[in-house]
Amino acid sequence: MSISPAVPVSVPMPRVPRRRRSPEEIAAAAPVEGPKRVLLAAPRGYCAGVDRAVIAVEKALEHYGAPVYVRKQIVHNIHVVSTLEERGAIFVEETEEVPEGALVVFSAHGVSPAVVQSAADRHLRTIDATCPLVTKVHREAVRFAKAENHILLIGHEGHEEVEGTFGEAPESTTIVNNPAEARTVEVEDPDHLIWLSQTTLSVDETMEIVNILRERFPNLQDPPSDDICYATSNRQAAIKKIAPEAELVIVVGSANSSNSVRLVEVALEYGAKDAHRVDFANEIDEGWFEGISSVGVTSGASVPEVLVREVLDLLTEYGFGPAEEVVTAEEDILFSLPKELRSKLKEAGDSSRGLGGHGGGR
Repeated sequence: MSISPAVPVSVPMPRVPRRRRSPEEIAAAAPVEGPKRVLLAAPRGYCAGVDRAVIAVEKALEHYGAPVYVRKQIVHNIHVVSTLEERGAIFVEETEEVPEGALVVFSAHGVSPAVVQSAADRHLRTIDATCPLVTKVHREAVRFAKAENHILLIGHEGHEEVEGTFGEAPESTTIVNNPAEARTVEVEDPDHLIWLSQTTLSVDETMEIVNILRERFPNLQDPPSDDICYATSNRQAAIKKIAPEAELVIVVGSANSSNSVRLVEVALEYGAKDAHRVDFANEIDEGWFEGISSVGVTSGASVPEVLVREVLDLLTEYGFGPAEEVVTAEEDILFSLPKELRSKLKEAGDSSRGLGGHGGGR
């Protein structure tokens, strides 16, 4: 009997947790005189649209049972997605991956008409958890295209929200990613031109792009109302207030969360000496605390408050005082659950209707 030669097998080495330097070691490396402050931004965390989308999946699991399929991440947060997966949600990239006739939830970022049609072709039951503020932009795109305007859509190509908005009027829309593209984009009729934007962009960067476009196309029209989400604007305003007083800013949020990434940029632009984004407290490098007497903390609009509290606990461990909340706005926006879900809840005697966006998350 012949024996086949052994095939080398690569066995990955187990990850050894990095030894975290103790508070005493950090204090000895760079002593800090006086109290060590924590400035906690408010508003922060969950907005009404995110709250609505997450609860839509939770309620779907509760009333329809697992599995519930979700196209793309329901919101851009690793913790939220993994928690819902544990409860029976299955996240897919496209509707083609969903078994015919199954239940699928569209994410908070919205989908194009082509995706809606694809779901219908596969006889999928759908729950549309698109944020109402994103839906507003979709409707604007349809209306302006029907009026024979060309749309300059300010946003990041490839982002789910931009794909959905672009898909409403692809023949009448051009995506403008950044100021450089604003300086070079060409249009056929500059007299019938309007701009729209991704809702989670930096307010400052969006207006920089708009100003460049307006210099080139003086007849550029504005949308009837600001497309930047109220929560995005409020979280950026809060970190602008904190940044000048913070030697370090920690933003809790995932790498694919546009508004979380922007908060880091805004913090640095407005005076923070250092700023970092983390998904979890255990990603924080305690070396960031060396010689630091003030830390600003905030979180993106898709981040549950429990993750912020873990960061605050770590800061306490390293000698920082109780968080001082810096309030720049109050949020009391309520969005009702998706209509496809409301009828099911009514049948079941579940009185859930509106979800809050109160800045602190859940």
